[in-house]
Amino acid sequence: MLRSLVRLQSRVGNALSLSSACTRSQLSQFIPLNRNAYSTATAERKKFYEDVSISQGDGGLYEINLDRRKLKTPGGKLFTVPNEALAIAVATEWDAQRDTLKFYTMHLTTLCNTALDNPTERDKDQMISAALKFLETDTVCYRVDDPPGLVELQKNEWDPVLHWMENRYNVVIGSSSSILGPEIPEATKDTFRQHLSSYNFWSLTGLEYVITQLKSVVLSFGVIDRHLTVEQAVLLSRLEEEYQIQRWGSVEWAHDYDMYELRARAAAGALFVQLSSESSTVKRKLLQD
Repeated sequence: MLRSLVRLQSRVGNALSLSSACTRSQLSQFIPLNRNAYSTATAERKKFYEDVSISQGDGGLYEINLDRRKLKTPGGKLFTVPNEALAIAVATEWDAQRDTLKFYTMHLTTLCNTALDNPTERDKDQMISAALKFLETDTVCYRVDDPPGLVELQKNEWDPVLHWMENRYNVVIGSSSSILGPEIPEATKDTFRQHLSSYNFWSLTGLEYVITQLKSVVLSFGVIDRHLTVEQAVLLSRLEEEYQIQRWGSVEWAHDYDMYELRARAAAGALFVQLSSESSTVKRKLLQD
């Protein structure tokens, strides 16, 4: 699988170094608290702290401390996470910042803010329904009937992962070249609804983020279930674009930047799902230079 994609990618040119971009995280008590904190931006500011640490607060939740000052969310809530593994990952994002804070690189922090503030005011059932809605417009389910080269590429690259998904969850999904897409059976939706009910609110937040990046429930489950690597899933989500680039070329550097940005976001979302489900503790708590 993916041999055709690898050949396609090799013709585009050498990749640039990883450049990540994500939704803005205006996170500490020193940063204005408003809805713009969740918008896409490339916000930066001068670093205002030296040391980063984590501590366990009331109810066993973990907090992030910047020079002993507790981190807060854009909505003004105390920034807390459910387990130590996720706390260390978030603290590492803050500890990795140098002279300038690049909030758009702090994907895990942003996802935590979203879970804590819940700016869209949805409950778990609504999030599950939204995820199932994505299945109806899944990238790998929509097929073209022309040109023949792209038809063959979609069949060779998308069919294996689609069949894996159907076998893994014992469901029928299918594909279609109709503008309406395939008709997803109610039994399939019920199966996935039941499966997603086992996710906690935080994990659903991460999963939804991955789905919106890849525009595919199938590819997202492939990554979460570790059937696909993030790199494979991103290439599969960009299959038609890669095909067109092979034929017509690409804008210098822009293609690689977009691809690596997408990889960074998808990887962060998948990691968030894993970490937000983690229940074990880690002995080392302080992150200092």
